[in-house]
Amino acid sequence: MWAWKSQSSKNLCGQEGKNNLLLDYNSVLQIPGGGKMNQQSVSGSSSFKQWFLKRDVQRVLVIVTFMAVPLLLLLMFTYIPFAKMIQFSFYNMKYIGERRFVGLANYRRVFQNKELFGSLLVSLYYMGGGVVQLALALLFASLFVFKVKGEAVFKAAMFFPYLICGIAIGFIFKFFYFHGYVLDTILQLFGWKLEDLPLWLQDTKINNVALAATSVWRYTGQNVILFLGAMMSVDSDLYEAAALDGCNRWQQFRYIILPSIKSIIVLNIILCVSGCLSAFEPPYVITNGSFGTATYFVQMNSVAHETQKVGLASAMAIVLLALIILCTIGQRLFFKYVFNNGTEDESKSAARARKKAEKAQKRKGARA
Repeated sequence: MWAWKSQSSKNLCGQEGKNNLLLDYNSVLQIPGGGKMNQQSVSGSSSFKQWFLKRDVQRVLVIVTFMAVPLLLLLMFTYIPFAKMIQFSFYNMKYIGERRFVGLANYRRVFQNKELFGSLLVSLYYMGGGVVQLALALLFASLFVFKVKGEAVFKAAMFFPYLICGIAIGFIFKFFYFHGYVLDTILQLFGWKLEDLPLWLQDTKINNVALAATSVWRYTGQNVILFLGAMMSVDSDLYEAAALDGCNRWQQFRYIILPSIKSIIVLNIILCVSGCLSAFEPPYVITNGSFGTATYFVQMNSVAHETQKVGLASAMAIVLLALIILCTIGQRLFFKYVFNNGTEDESKSAARARKKAEKAQKRKGARA
């Protein structure tokens, strides 16, 4: 009996405690004005917290946080200066002083001045050197794929010039080509007389060829590494199967390697052409643009910093950018038509021949 009373008293106390807690909770929700807090705000805050803690939202926040600083730097040091350069190209101005709006006059001067626009012809020497550079890189990369003794040493030796600063390379070849120095001394060992040797940096017939050779020496290793990386991705079983079928090295290169690296070939050609149009370090450091070696970029540097014609130099930069974009688009269209943009093993002509053969076979089947 006593146990039942104590139990019932506990239940009553527990019920009263719950009621008191409910009263306390309701009193907490009371606002000073006498109204109750809107419970929708509580549910709204909880739903926002749940949305904020979602995995997709957290991932977006992390991406935005890490990209904020790089994007800010890119905006400050790339896009804003580029926009200001476009603005400056319509003004006759110097770095300090009065600005005068001239419209398209700076662009007309670029195309009418033979010395400025004609300097683009000097880039043809570098394009010719680029063809030699890509051919040598493709040759050396193919040799390394077929396992040559000491290939690690040769790879390091060929890639090392790319790691050297362009200004340092300019000073190296300045003394290399100087009359009576390294190159002339080497040629004298083979029987050449110093009086019969040309002035490599002053003779207008060969000085641009000599400068283009410095770019070939520097960038061949970079192209070798790019080609070699693409070739190493080809399955080695294909080489073994081709060898069992009696294919020689040339046939393996033509029918296995070359179709597999078309995309890298297209990439290297685009980089080569854009680099040739913007060649600057060899002619600027070695000859300072004298004796007909000034490229378009050297002329632009002279206009901007020596004569301080900032508007004209900005117009030259815009014209150069437009030429590079046009050359890139032209190359992509050409390779898209000829090589399916370098992404497929079958060329356009081969695809057309295959489709014609398939149609002819279908017609024969329909007649039968």
